[in-house]
Amino acid sequence: MDKNELEKLIVDSPFHKLLGLRLIEFDEEAGTLELEMPFNPAVERGHNSGQFHGGIIASFIDIAGDYAVSLKLGFGVPTINFRTDYLRPAFNTSLRARASIRRVGRTVGVADVDVFDDEDRLVAIGRGCYGTKQG
Repeated sequence: MDKNELEKLIVDSPFHKLLGLRLIEFDEEAGTLELEMPFNPAVERGHNSGQFHGGIIASFIDIAGDYAVSLKLGFGVPTINFRTDYLRPAFNTSLRARASIRRVGRTVGVADVDVFDDEDRLVAIGRGCYGTKQG
């Protein structure tokens, strides 16, 4: 999959548009992908808090892991399960998700995702499991 195809997949989703997701880089062979998500008031935890809602960060982790596995397989994959651990609040910052494939098997793919703020501080970590059968 080339960069234009991957970017189109990412921005075609209305939810991804709401989040303002942007592809930073990817390496198909290494199974890595990096996305950026800017802060905007639509994703705030509370009115005028400047803090990302945890559900948005969890979604960001799921999306990054999903696309890392999809990149390796060449087709979209459904989420089976994922986990998020929050390490610090994210205030008035854009976020970057760095996804790395741990394993892609016959039926399940696993990706780990680290989320960083503008100061390169680790905000959250997650792991997603995705179905790898096409169709």
